[in-house]
Amino acid sequence: MPRTSRRTALFAESMIREMTRVAQRHGAINLAQGFPDFDPPRELLEAGRAEMDAGHHQYAITWGAPPLRIALAEKLNRFTGMPVDPESQLVVTCGATEAMMVAMMTVCDPGDSVGLFSPFYENYGADAILCGARPVHVPLNPPDYSFDPAELRRVFAGGIKAFVLCNPSNPTGKVFTAEELGQIAALAEEFDVFVITDEVYEHIVYPPHKHTYISTLPGMAERTLMCSSLSKTFSITGWRLGYVFAPAAIIAQARKVHDFLTVGAAAPLQHAVVAGLRMPTSYYEGLAGEYAARRDILLGYLDRTGLSYTRPQGAYYVMVDISPFGYASDVAFAHWMTEKVGVAPVPGSSFFAGGENRYIRLNFAKREVTLREAGERLLTLSLQKPET
Repeated sequence: MPRTSRRTALFAESMIREMTRVAQRHGAINLAQGFPDFDPPRELLEAGRAEMDAGHHQYAITWGAPPLRIALAEKLNRFTGMPVDPESQLVVTCGATEAMMVAMMTVCDPGDSVGLFSPFYENYGADAILCGARPVHVPLNPPDYSFDPAELRRVFAGGIKAFVLCNPSNPTGKVFTAEELGQIAALAEEFDVFVITDEVYEHIVYPPHKHTYISTLPGMAERTLMCSSLSKTFSITGWRLGYVFAPAAIIAQARKVHDFLTVGAAAPLQHAVVAGLRMPTSYYEGLAGEYAARRDILLGYLDRTGLSYTRPQGAYYVMVDISPFGYASDVAFAHWMTEKVGVAPVPGSSFFAGGENRYIRLNFAKREVTLREAGERLLTLSLQKPET
């Protein structure tokens, strides 16, 4: 038999999705994979039913149904202040997962290098490898996940083609400050580097922190490919609707990549989600408030366990330090915790470039009743010690 490609041997299957399967096997509460256990807004459910009845059952325009692109352009203009041409600056994708792949394939050639902060969402490394590019890492240093400007400069000066920025960050919950973004932007201009952003948590930011779109900084609009999705904003992770926003010349190439990857996202759902994008600004403000309340419930239980964690500034994840258990493998600890405690985490090592074994990631995109049940189970962590 011929062998499979070398590149597929360079990365593993998703640990996040693996822990979901482990949770199902043991009947555990899944705080591993970041999806809500509550319904989307009523307006979207009603629009979804109506659009199914409206007959949108065949391919939409490859790069996105016109009503969706128009609504996306209006929404982006509302929050970024930037003019957006729905005809030339947007491509609708099958979630931000495809958007990131499209962006990376659009700007990178085999042999290029791509800069990543570490820890990073696990897809980014695989995306680079699938493009034939080499990931190069800049450490984010716990517990505040700050970066060393000199280390950042070293990576940019090393000749990267693109730098990936997740803001707010998955898995750390970090919201990058305007000063930090300015440092990234200055280096991108100095070394002529593309910036690919993952901004799916743009509306889940907790005061006093504020989300800044790096594309709005001087000189960045022409070199930023903004990737985002509607999954987290509207609690529709299964709808798989994302997009890339970039200058027209870049989008012209991105559309070709998208076309041959997936052709297009689900047509009726593209029409249905317009109802969400037209919701008032108060919806987005309420979204952040609701997630802040969920965050505080989970953190309250973690405080009672005595375990250390980094308080999330945005997104809906918390990184928890499990080093007091002295466990040799965070993967083994995660499996033990899922089976014996009844709560499934993600082992933190799946997010780091290497050599890190001290953390697990929990998500709080759940109903209050789910979080309180998970919290009661987590309290037993202060009473139990897994076998090493």
